[in-house]
Amino acid sequence: MKKANKVDPKNNDDDDMLPEYDFSGMKGVRGKYYQSMRKGYTVRVHNEDGTVTVRHYGPTITLDVDVAAYFPDSESVNNALRTIITLIPNKQVGEKKAKYKVSKKPAKKIAVRK
Repeated sequence: MKKANKVDPKNNDDDDMLPEYDFSGMKGVRGKYYQSMRKGYTVRVHNEDGTVTVRHYGPTITLDVDVAAYFPDSESVNNALRTIITLIPNKQVGEKKAKYKVSKKPAKKIAVRK
């Protein structure tokens, strides 16, 4: 994404901001809440009757547009993934792949003399 050109603070010809709103000394932080949103977050709602409702939202996962066309909601994605998991042959969770592949070489065919 291309950053916008810096605005000269002295050039206030078409500026609609009042002079008391001076943000020249402030610096915004880009993506300040991005990592916490990726990890998940908790929302606490304090109700009028004194109770507190707590909801935890898990990490967000974004589907590509072409994939999202087939899965309208998270329940359909979970059902599809559970179906795929049943097709995987008894792989243990966290099992690592071998770093190298061991394969047997085919035996050489020897011509038989008659």
